[in-house]
Amino acid sequence: MVKQMPEKLVVYPGTFDPVTFGHLDVIERAQKLFGRVLVAVATKPGKKPLFSVRERASLLADCTKAMPNVGVDSFSGLLVDYVKRKKVGVVLRGLRALSDFENEFQQATINRKLSPEFETIFVVTNPKYFYLNSSVVKEIASMNGKVDCFVPGSVERALRKKFSKRPGSI
Repeated sequence: MVKQMPEKLVVYPGTFDPVTFGHLDVIERAQKLFGRVLVAVATKPGKKPLFSVRERASLLADCTKAMPNVGVDSFSGLLVDYVKRKKVGVVLRGLRALSDFENEFQQATINRKLSPEFETIFVVTNPKYFYLNSSVVKEIASMNGKVDCFVPGSVERALRKKFSKRPGSI
């Protein structure tokens, strides 16, 4: 008889500006590994996101509505403080390339120093999404390019709407 493991909650933080198929792939895979996933939309000082925190959380909620074990939240401040408030000890990060690893490894080490009980788990992105990031999607959308192969329909519509309101947009 196989013993059933209890579901574990993992936090998947990010700016998600906007959410892409790569992000959604990591979320789906995290459900299989941990059972429950809390996607945490972060604000970052110095970053000027295209979408507000509320808009990003709303897009994520829409894109994950068919995933029953996924919740969406937002936070500002230190990730270690957020994780402590939520009483979660595991954070998930996706890796696309070696350059991602260097940055993520540094962040994980700093977080571990700030909060020794804090664990970071890395998941290598599906190879079909190695090239994909939110900045590229926004750049293509800003020039009226086709982005439906990178993001769900609701995100594509939100991008079109956002860029149609900007002065000088095509």
